[in-house]
Amino acid sequence: MSQESKANKEKKTVDPKNTYDRSIAKELNKGMALLDKQKVEDALRYFRQLVEEHPKSPLALYGKAVALDKLADQRRSNDLLQECIQNYRKIPELPDCPAELKKIALVRMAGRLSFLGRMRQAAAALEKVASLFPSDVKVLKDLGVQYLMYGNNQDAEKVFKKVLKLNPGSGFAKSHLGFALKVQLHYQEAIPFLIEGVTSGDPGADDGRFYFHLGDALTRTGKPEEANKWYADAARKGIFLSAMQRSLYNADTSLTAKPWWTPEETGYAEELRKLEKNWHVIREEGLAIMDQKSGGFIPEEENLRDTGDWKQFTLYQQGRKQVANCRKTPRTCAIMDTIPDAIGCKRGQVKFSVMLPGTHVWPHTGPTNCRLRSHLGLVIPDNVFIRVGTATKTWQEGKVIIIDDSIDHEVWHNGTSFRLIFIVDFWHPELTPRQRATLTPI
Repeated sequence: MSQESKANKEKKTVDPKNTYDRSIAKELNKGMALLDKQKVEDALRYFRQLVEEHPKSPLALYGKAVALDKLADQRRSNDLLQECIQNYRKIPELPDCPAELKKIALVRMAGRLSFLGRMRQAAAALEKVASLFPSDVKVLKDLGVQYLMYGNNQDAEKVFKKVLKLNPGSGFAKSHLGFALKVQLHYQEAIPFLIEGVTSGDPGADDGRFYFHLGDALTRTGKPEEANKWYADAARKGIFLSAMQRSLYNADTSLTAKPWWTPEETGYAEELRKLEKNWHVIREEGLAIMDQKSGGFIPEEENLRDTGDWKQFTLYQQGRKQVANCRKTPRTCAIMDTIPDAIGCKRGQVKFSVMLPGTHVWPHTGPTNCRLRSHLGLVIPDNVFIRVGTATKTWQEGKVIIIDDSIDHEVWHNGTSFRLIFIVDFWHPELTPRQRATLTPI
């Protein structure tokens, strides 16, 4: 059920009319009838006039907001949507506005703000609802999810703990609380909540992200075999493609999945040979930007490191050129500009990756099965290894290896000097041109 239909259902059951609205009930019902008949433009004209005549009427303003809301959807108009949000915002500020109508307006406003990507503002609206209805479990759940959507994990933790005080059996709250704890690195505390959540059978409690983080938390606390059991359970349920292939943003058609690929198997043999042919040029520019003053390598940001230091310097991301970085590596970017299947891969990256001695990268999977990832060895010391699936290999300077990074992989640097590689993602060769054009960026 959509938020709008829920709001409409709630409006009919609570009858949120104050004394002022009861005095103009006939006029209000006429406008609502237009909305019921889907005569949205007529309803908007009617409610605009009614609000002018009765500016203190909460329901007249609500009718106007709903009409704007519907028309914004029909016309796909952000301008109308912004006006709709402003009208929802004004409703709770009117004198004698019933609490239930405040709730309906603020919840709907939060939904529309979230649709626009304004997560913090959406959370602020839901905070107001939670202050009016502190025991409303659904509102608290929505607020907690909104916090998670923009990374406010500490407040999400507090909210879901409150939900569990009100409803101790909520699997939804347990999964989301476990998630909030895990991403704050509280692995031991997170694990039981995640287990209880994904096994609860509650709607929304067994999302792939919860299995993903449950297994990761178990791995990081020395229980990889138990992690693999949960991965296998999720794969049996169709949540993961397999216990080893745990990407969550996948193609809508089946794609060949194997850990290691040869250049010929990818369909990009010519492009990969071009990278190998120019490896000295690429290495020279990669080494030049490692200088701390003029470079720009940034630490890996996904908390994948167990130990050590691992940084990257991105040239292309989500199909977009990072112009400032390409100015520092002009010859490398000139080479890449001749490889459209890489720089146009909206679900991939082109980047230098430097790893220092003593680094271990936890077992993990990439986000999507829509790409293949190539590594060009630039500076490769002894005792550096990468495992993909069950096979462990190393790199060679001037040579490319190709992996499917949606499959479980792990990296060790047990050497004594830095390792530098050049990572180039390509579209999975089995994706159609239409799929490549319509897939959302990652």
